[in-house]
Amino acid sequence: MSNVITLAALRISEANPNHHLWNNNGTWFLHYTVYPTPFTKERIRRSLGTKCLTTARERRDQFFNHLAKQSTAPALAGQVAVA
Repeated sequence: MSNVITLAALRISEANPNHHLWNNNGTWFLHYTVYPTPFTKERIRRSLGTKCLTTARERRDQFFNHLAKQSTAPALAGQVAVA
């Protein structure tokens, strides 16, 4: 088992306050890509469980803050980068 340090990397457009948000029939989703290996990627869409854009932005920010805290913790095998 290897100890690889993988940090979350976010690409955020300052001009777009709805980055990583996707509206599907009125419900807001968090949309991001993970890179489990250097050769693969996976697009993830998670429901934020709200129709309110303000609440969706808050939940998105909480999710990315949680990732940022995890990336400063000691690394475990199987962590992934997020973009």
